Amino acid sequence: MLDWFQRESDGAPPALRARAAHYLQTTSGTDDMADALAAAALGALRATLGHAGGRDVALDLLAADALVTLALKARSAADPAGLGSFAAQLRIVGSARP
Repeated sequence: MLDWFQRESDGAPPALRARAAHYLQTTSGTDDMADALAAAALGALRATLGHAGGRDVALDLLAADALVTLALKARSAADPAGLGSFAAQLRIVGSARP
C-alpha cells in the first residue's frame, strides 16, 4: 500500500507526504487501498478535531484532505460504479464527532 501511496503522492510537499504516510501506516485490518486511505483520513481528522488549536494542526488537516482525495481516486480506479456510495459513506463518517 505504501508503494501506491508514494507513487500517487509524488510531487506533494515532503512534510505533507510524511504526515499522510504516518496516518496510513497506523491503519490495519484491510487490504483495500481505498478503505485504508479512508481510515487514515479519519485518523487525521480525529487528530485535527482533538487538537487544542494553533497553526501546527494545519498539517493534520491537510493530510486528512489529501487522504480523502487519494481514497476517492483509489475507489474510482478499483470500482467506478461504487464511487458515489463510497463518497457518501466518507461524508457521513467524516461528519460524525469522535
